[in-house]
This record gives sequence, structure tokens and C-alpha cells, in this order.
Amino acid sequence: MLPAFGDDYVLLTPKDILTKDDTWINRSDLIRDFEQIPDALPSKQLRAQVNNYFAKRLPRDPTQKEHDRAVLDTIAAFPALIDAFIRHKEDNGERAEGISGEKVALSHELYVQQFGQLAQLLQDKTGFYDVRGKTYDEAMRRARFFKDVVENKGGHVLFYVKGKPVEREVDLHVLYRLTWYGSSSDVTREANDGRGPVDFKVSRGAADKTLVEFKLASNTQLKRNLENQAGVYERASDAPRTIKVIVYFSASQKSRVDRILRELDIAGDPDIVLVDARRDNKPSGSKA
Repeated sequence: MLPAFGDDYVLLTPKDILTKDDTWINRSDLIRDFEQIPDALPSKQLRAQVNNYFAKRLPRDPTQKEHDRAVLDTIAAFPALIDAFIRHKEDNGERAEGISGEKVALSHELYVQQFGQLAQLLQDKTGFYDVRGKTYDEAMRRARFFKDVVENKGGHVLFYVKGKPVEREVDLHVLYRLTWYGSSSDVTREANDGRGPVDFKVSRGAADKTLVEFKLASNTQLKRNLENQAGVYERASDAPRTIKVIVYFSASQKSRVDRILRELDIAGDPDIVLVDARRDNKPSGSKA
């Protein structure tokens, strides 16, 4: 028996699989922990061969990409490293359960307890749900309402868990999607019209479409994304404009964003919305 809402069933997701994350044995950990893996090899001679091979593949002052390439080349040359990595993970399997439980708890705090407060904030303190107009006007006004709630109405606290800001852009997507409650527009998340998924496509039929992209200021690909990504998505979706929302959590991140916008000659672009989610510049009214 499933619960229902109107004419649709409600599918319930067990909370222990709510987090979107790598499996315990994964490629990212293999690369990140590589330099510890040779120590687990049974042969001293093999350990020496692996370390020597890796050192030869690694250039002086390597970039992260060059380091990762050297790791993958070494693993391809010595498949025994994969077996050693799997054994190491299996021997520490109890840590996986503890880490998983912690991430589920953090997800519950972020998505259920904190993000659930956003709709109430918008309802109580803004005219958010009365927005009308074309999809661009509606999407931009919602983005600006979103900015106002974060910067001026205490909404910035929703971005922090255990004192640390969110690290994944997908968390911003979840929060922004909640702001579209009650809209007559069709809001599609990660819509893919052939050139990769855009964060949001807001549409009212084929003639009225607007794209919305959310970025963390800490994103290492921010400049490339701002330079190329929106145009690709616009052509694929037949959407004339893309709203870019960039969220930053520190003064240094803000400076980085400003520098990138100047370099791309798009500082002051009306389609770009910067959201200040810092905590250190928002004193309470009694202390201001």
C-alpha cells in the first residue's frame, strides 16, 4: 500500500539511501589514496618497482591533472595495486557504515530541517509566490528574491551544516527548486536537450524558455563554464537567455568571482546574480 496525493502515488525513499555519493570502493579514493597503496603490496621488490615507475611518470611540480594521470598509468602497469586497494577498503569496511550514517544525518539536517524553512521565509517576508510574467521575468525575480532572503532575511544559515558551507552545487539546486512551488511554469531540473544537462529549464511551451544555472564561487571550472556553457545550452534548448546565479561564502571567493567577470568582460551583466552567503558580515539587528 502506497500513500497518495491527489491522483498520484507517493514513492517513499529509505533515508539510508538519500545521499548521492561514491560507493565505498571508488575511483576517486583510489587516486587520492594512491601513495599509501604500495605499502600494502606483499613484495618489497614490487613496492620498489611501483614507486620507481610512479616517480618517473610524475613531472616536476605536477598539476593535479598530471598527478592523477601518473597514478592511472602506474595502476595500469601494475594491476596488483587494485587488489591491494580493494583489500584495504574491505579491511576498513566498518568505517564505511559510520561515514554513511554521518552523511545521512547531515543530509536530513540540510534537506529536511533547514531547506524546509525556505518556503516559509519566502511566504512570510516577501511577495515571492505572487510572481507573474514571462519565464525570464519570473526566473529572474525568483533568483532575486532568493538573493534577498539569503542576504537580508537570515536565509544564509540554510547553507551551513555543522558550521561549514555546502560543497556541492546540487545542494543549491534542491534549495532553488523549492522556490518554484505554486508556479504555472514547467520547471525541469537537469534538462538535457542534447548538449548536456542544464541546471534548470523554465518553460511555457516552445516559444517561452529560460535557462538557470547555479554555481558555487569555489567551482574550479567557473571561468570556463561562464565563458562557454550557457551558449551551448541556449542553442540546444532554443532558449534566448540564461540566468547565472553564483553563491559565495567568503571575501576571497567574492574577489575571485569579480576577477573572472572582469576577465570575461561580463562584469555588470544583468543575467548574472551574485548571492552573498557569508556569515561574517551579517550581524544581528541588536549588534548592527
